[in-house]
Amino acid sequence: MTNDELRPVWKKIFDFNWKFGLFLIIIICVPRFLLVLHANTSGNYGSIGAVMLVSAIAPFVFLTKLGRREIGIIKPKKYQALVVAFIAGLAFSLLFHWLGKGLYGNTFENWYQYIGRSYKIPTKISPRDKEILFTIMAITGMIFSPIGEELFFRGIVHASFAQSIGDKKASLVDSSAFALTHISHFGLVFIDDQWRLLLVPTLIWILGMFIVSQLFLIFKRYAGSILGAIFCHAAFNLGMIYCIFYLM
Repeated sequence: MTNDELRPVWKKIFDFNWKFGLFLIIIICVPRFLLVLHANTSGNYGSIGAVMLVSAIAPFVFLTKLGRREIGIIKPKKYQALVVAFIAGLAFSLLFHWLGKGLYGNTFENWYQYIGRSYKIPTKISPRDKEILFTIMAITGMIFSPIGEELFFRGIVHASFAQSIGDKKASLVDSSAFALTHISHFGLVFIDDQWRLLLVPTLIWILGMFIVSQLFLIFKRYAGSILGAIFCHAAFNLGMIYCIFYLM
């Protein structure tokens, strides 16, 4: 890659390298982390959608058409790879559910159980209404964060670090950033009006998020397009939401 990936206005300020990638992580991930923590106390998660929107448009704000192609915003080389990616994401999500269920049951030390609080599922809800709520949450979960996070982490952040330290090391950086950012979703938890750090569950959660991040990248490469990562991520979210609604 060359600096031609950046739009001319940004080339005056940045080079397309690890410093630019770190800049993106700081301006997106730090505010997101704080906003999610605040949402966990207020119960209002509306601002998270705005963060996902900003993450999704970052490649279009900063990159040229060449740059967007370089990060994978192109048609997949093989569309069947998207089906495989979807199955893999769904399978990992279900496995991660059974791990949490086996270790922690339905306590808040189980990551899906804690995250499920934000869905505000009524305790008394008819099967039909539950299906409608599940459908709404599933569609939302399969669109916003998969597109926003993949264009950001596996897209522009990964590519900027890869320019400086190579593809393999860059994958460690973007996966680590992804995993650590998700501590705000689970790990540092707000229960009974106080903050707690669930050390061992948090470490398992971070490792799980790191592994699934690597899985997303594998399917980006397999499909030859960022769509591979997006489909895998969408399926993971679908599996998580299904588990929260029907298996908890």
